[in-house]
Amino acid sequence: MFYHGTCHMFDKMSQRVQHSNTFGFFDVLDLVNYCKHTPNVTNVTKVHALAFKAGVLAHLPTCTSLVIAYARAGRYTSSVAVFREVFNKDVVVWNAMMTCAVENGGILDAAGTFMQILRERVEFDSVTLVIVVSNRLASLQCVHCLGLKFGLLSGTDLHNALINAYAKCGELCLSENMFAETEVKDIVSWNSMISGCLSNDQPNKSLWYFKKMVSCGMEIDNLGLSCAIAASTYLQDLDIGMVFHGFGLRKGYYESTHVSVLNTLVSLYSKCGDIDDALKVFRSISAKDLVSWNTMIYGFALYGMILEAFSLLRQMQVIGGSVQPDTVTVLAVLSLCSESMFLREGKSIHGFVIRRFFGLDVSVINSLMNMYSKCNRIDKSGSLFVSLQDKDLVSWNTMISGYAQNGKPTFAQNMFKKLMYECLECSLSTVLAVLSSCDSRESLKFGESLHSWAMKLGFSDSFLAVNSLILMYTNCGHLRPSFALLQSVSRDADTACWNAMIAGCTQNGYFLEALETFKFMRREAYAKHDLITLVNVVSACGNLELVFNGKLVHGFAVKTLVSDVRVRNALITMYGRFGDVDHAMLVFDSCHNRNLCSWNCIISALAQNKEAQTALHLFQKLEFEPDEITNSTILSACSQIGSIRNGKQIHGHVLRSNFHTNCYIVAALIDMYSNCGRLDMSNHIFNSLQEKNIASWNSMISAYGFHSKGENAIEIFNEMIMFGEKPSKTTFINLLSACAHSGLVNEGLRFYKCMFDEYGVEPVMEHHVCVVDMLGRCGRLHEAYEFIKSMAVKPDHGVWGAMLSSCNYHGDVEMGKKVGEILFSLEPKNAGYYVSLANTYVGAGSWSDAVKLREFVDDVRLKKPAGCSLVDVG
Repeated sequence: MFYHGTCHMFDKMSQRVQHSNTFGFFDVLDLVNYCKHTPNVTNVTKVHALAFKAGVLAHLPTCTSLVIAYARAGRYTSSVAVFREVFNKDVVVWNAMMTCAVENGGILDAAGTFMQILRERVEFDSVTLVIVVSNRLASLQCVHCLGLKFGLLSGTDLHNALINAYAKCGELCLSENMFAETEVKDIVSWNSMISGCLSNDQPNKSLWYFKKMVSCGMEIDNLGLSCAIAASTYLQDLDIGMVFHGFGLRKGYYESTHVSVLNTLVSLYSKCGDIDDALKVFRSISAKDLVSWNTMIYGFALYGMILEAFSLLRQMQVIGGSVQPDTVTVLAVLSLCSESMFLREGKSIHGFVIRRFFGLDVSVINSLMNMYSKCNRIDKSGSLFVSLQDKDLVSWNTMISGYAQNGKPTFAQNMFKKLMYECLECSLSTVLAVLSSCDSRESLKFGESLHSWAMKLGFSDSFLAVNSLILMYTNCGHLRPSFALLQSVSRDADTACWNAMIAGCTQNGYFLEALETFKFMRREAYAKHDLITLVNVVSACGNLELVFNGKLVHGFAVKTLVSDVRVRNALITMYGRFGDVDHAMLVFDSCHNRNLCSWNCIISALAQNKEAQTALHLFQKLEFEPDEITNSTILSACSQIGSIRNGKQIHGHVLRSNFHTNCYIVAALIDMYSNCGRLDMSNHIFNSLQEKNIASWNSMISAYGFHSKGENAIEIFNEMIMFGEKPSKTTFINLLSACAHSGLVNEGLRFYKCMFDEYGVEPVMEHHVCVVDMLGRCGRLHEAYEFIKSMAVKPDHGVWGAMLSSCNYHGDVEMGKKVGEILFSLEPKNAGYYVSLANTYVGAGSWSDAVKLREFVDDVRLKKPAGCSLVDVG
């Protein structure tokens, strides 16, 4: 603004006139002025030679015009050369040289010129100081003092320049003082103050100055109105913004010449949640500039409207004319691809970037790296990082965070070490990125060293750092430091701190600790819960199967945040874990803003509670396109009822939706076909897999075991080990079950004994049940009984139930009676145990004992759930 005003003075130069009687003098002067306004290197050079022949280079206005003409034509060195040859330089020549240096990116040269003016005690004017202030060539206080000392503050231009410069430097108080001292305030003075308040995060002050300007009768221009609308956007106050919209309409600022005002209106409506009105304003702009397109694309990106954003990008390329996508456009669309994990669209943008040569921009490369890492293509991010010549800190942080998010903690930590080795520069973002890689007990020591290092650099005062450290210690299974950190900031802790502790405990299986932290949080006067708190607390209650506590939290949620769909989804899952399908359905039915996750939660709750038929009926009413979770869950329901017809239909949908490469869906398909008696289809699906993971291996072992093909199950297990896949707890449950169903007792015992020593899998209760079942099925009842007695943990009802079932099968009444008494004490209301023991008596011919046991069951009114058989009639 000030810069253009300065150039205007140079163009006129009416303040100094030197008369000359040289022939052709005015003709040469006209040519020099023409070259200044229409710069061309060839023309300037010819006119320079002509001026030299005509002997007019001693004329200061001519020399000044030549200095400006050369600079504008891109020959800054020639401009400097002409300036050095000028004798008796006046203030206008010095000012012109400083402006030319700034125009051509020579900030240091401009500053040097100003210092030379001061050293040589050249007389300068207010224009000189305006140039210095506008381009920050010296300390503002020094320039201010020079203006006061030499009495140059009488004009408005220098006042305006100082108002603007102080605001840009974050000194809003000094800017306001300067504004108050300005006697004659023009439109530039007011606009500088309004925009200065806005740039210093003071939108309320910005609006106050705008209203004050209007009340003073000052004529409003584009800049002032745009700043007022931007302040409304900052405050998320759509009502005030609409008032300014009406004001602009009344003043005629809705024409194509005022596109900057319309652009700010598009931003206002899109950021305040009214995307439809934003689109209306955008379409009303007849002469859209680059900012118009970028603002609307960013508005679509803000609301995750991927199709609309890409459609607008396409329109911009087709009908935009000279206006074509730039770096800002690319960054907005890439951000949308990253958040929505749209890899194909992101690749398209990458190709566009390569064609348009945006690849040299480090911010674009960083955004591409982030997009690829969010889309689980960290290898592509690594390639871009290696190819990047001038890496900045954002590049390093993006790679460190990308490796951590993609399950490569060692790579993230090594990248951090390399950063420290190469440049010893980091920020809080670096700390947060590398802390997220410490998510297991193995990385605890590295996390502790990061904690010490963060404290040394002063980052530990940030709540973000505290939250990350709490989460890091919790993920590493080290709760004591997590609670210590939380207690150290508990009085000032924000909701995010408490959520970090509660969510960390819930995600890592410390459900009781999560509930205790929530109770502690409720006792703190300043702590406020939010939906993240409730979602994790509800999840903890569900996992602990604390029905009473879960209902209390539900009641608490009803008073606060139950309308949020995420809380309702968590409640559906919780009731599903309780086995309370009725309440799960009630929560689902009362949810009016259901999303796909809501449907997945209720279908999963039904499938987990043996309500497969209801789950299938609900699946048929699904209001969304099924995703991977929906398909794997409904396949599990088909497995329960042996509905191969429905299973095949879902298999077809999986193929059409290109989900057939998803490991969990493949595992569900193998289970479904196996449970429906089609082992050949399970085997075909498994063999057609290009990349097998632990879920598919486990499902195939289970399928062979289900069909009593233990030898095949062992072969698959050995093949899995040969391929380098590490077996899990589920692997050995399936393998031991397969051995039990096939009578491979010795092989099963061998696997049980080596599972910890060779593969590091700690035996759990399910493994013990499998061993008891294995020994019991082949009649080795006393060996099974001794195995139970020798267990390091107290056997539960599952172990004794397997033992009782074996006693029933082999008719061992004495052992059955002994085991039955233990089970009756563990679960006195389970009618199945009484029926099983009664059947043992019948098998041994002890009818009187069987009748007594049956009468006892009737007397205490115990009922065994009725069994059922299902046949899927095509």
